[in-house]
Amino acid sequence: MNIFKNLGINTDYVLLGLLGVVFILFILVIVLFIKNSKLNKRYRAFMQGSEAKSLEETIQTRFAEVDMIKELLKKHQEHLEQLEETFKVTYQKMGIVRYDAFKEMGGKLSFALALLNDDNSGFIINSMHSSREGCYTYIKEIIHGEAFVVLAEEEQQALEQAVKSKDLIQE
Repeated sequence: MNIFKNLGINTDYVLLGLLGVVFILFILVIVLFIKNSKLNKRYRAFMQGSEAKSLEETIQTRFAEVDMIKELLKKHQEHLEQLEETFKVTYQKMGIVRYDAFKEMGGKLSFALALLNDDNSGFIINSMHSSREGCYTYIKEIIHGEAFVVLAEEEQQALEQAVKSKDLIQE
């Protein structure tokens, strides 16, 4: 008390200030107890789960679902691999050249169409249109980007277009 008197501080004010701090701390303790009580209730409810399910049962159910999803993913991956193999042999590259087969007739009604698979194997269809005589259609086999018969200029252009075209399957 002598310290407060030497400093010129009234001890009544110090006592009132300390009582105020104690009162504020008491209120804070009550608030913390209430929050802790609510948190404990939520924790117990979480651990018991809804409709009497335990947390362990919920986790086991989720793991079973994850295992099922992994199995489905494996099946889908196998299916995708099969589709990729199938796409390699389907015709996925194309080149087409339109031309006038008989210069005197006029009009570009004739065409050469090349269809190739991933291995650049397939065929060329050449359709030459003649208005009086009808239409003549020829097909030539292509193996690994090469024909084993002589190709017309338009057929060669169509083949080059098809070989240069991008694959549908992107890796």
